[in-house]
Amino acid sequence: MTKTVLVTGGSGYIAGFLIRDLVARGWHVRTTVRSLTREAEVRATLGVADEALTFFAADLLDDTGWAEAVAGCSHVAHVASPFPAAAPKSDDELVVPAREGALRALRFAQAAGVSRFVLTSSVAAVAYGHGSDVRAYTEADWTDPTAPGVGAYIKSKTIAERAARDWMAAQGGAMEFCSVNPSAVLGPLLSDDFSTSLQIVQRLLDGSMPGMPRLGFAVVDVRDLAALHVLALQTPGLDGERLIAAGPFMWMKDVAAILRDGLGPQARKVPKRSIPDFVVRLLALFDSTIRQITDELGRTRAVDSGHALARLDWKTRDVRTTILDTAHSLIERGIVKV
Repeated sequence: MTKTVLVTGGSGYIAGFLIRDLVARGWHVRTTVRSLTREAEVRATLGVADEALTFFAADLLDDTGWAEAVAGCSHVAHVASPFPAAAPKSDDELVVPAREGALRALRFAQAAGVSRFVLTSSVAAVAYGHGSDVRAYTEADWTDPTAPGVGAYIKSKTIAERAARDWMAAQGGAMEFCSVNPSAVLGPLLSDDFSTSLQIVQRLLDGSMPGMPRLGFAVVDVRDLAALHVLALQTPGLDGERLIAAGPFMWMKDVAAILRDGLGPQARKVPKRSIPDFVVRLLALFDSTIRQITDELGRTRAVDSGHALARLDWKTRDVRTTILDTAHSLIERGIVKV
């Protein structure tokens, strides 16, 4: 029997790949968008048959449309969450919709008799607020959202996942719950409307980054992340689990080196020099976006995906492939002019 799953945030980068993967595996998929005026655009981007995908209008901060969206679903993948490119004026701009959206999706899922709920969280809920502690963080670790330097997005993912787990413990009943916690998500694009995380590669390629700050991150391929979500939805015995989805930690200079080596002349704008920390901090005085990353200068935030790899036999592709596929996609779509 065909299973029916609601994937929230259908216009998003991760959700798009997940929807395509689920449809290819025979699921019937429902998805939410804030306005049905985007249905034709998103459907064309995803390229799936009309009968395999149904759209509903629903907002993270409003009950309208949720009951209809989840009715008849056996599973929910709650992917929708705000991820802006610029710093918000207030933490609540991100924290409130992330937390309330997760709780709203949980309430309506349980009321509809959903058997399993998978939350897309983040390593932002795992690896921050630990002071000078340097190690590979695991699912047992939690970010301290009250720690100095913990920004709004990190707070939003941590608070939302905590709230979801607290709600499940108190009111979840028989519904199963697990989270997928990805690192920086890269990979090819489905449309010109792409995730904030891809700006890492975009700005290296287009020359808008004159040098490389001492910043680093772990990378996961969006295609591998979608596959892990499918495994999280259908593998028995995962109730309560956290599943970190991340590859090796990489410095910005490592990403730049892969781009130069793999793209040749197309990488001519990729910077070769580093930007000293004091210069980044000086720029942060005048730019709130830069101010968000100054506490990350020189910090290693490695995370361990060993649990997901072993427990679910999850497979990941080489990070070099992911970075170059991201670059090729940005160039082919004309987003980056080389």
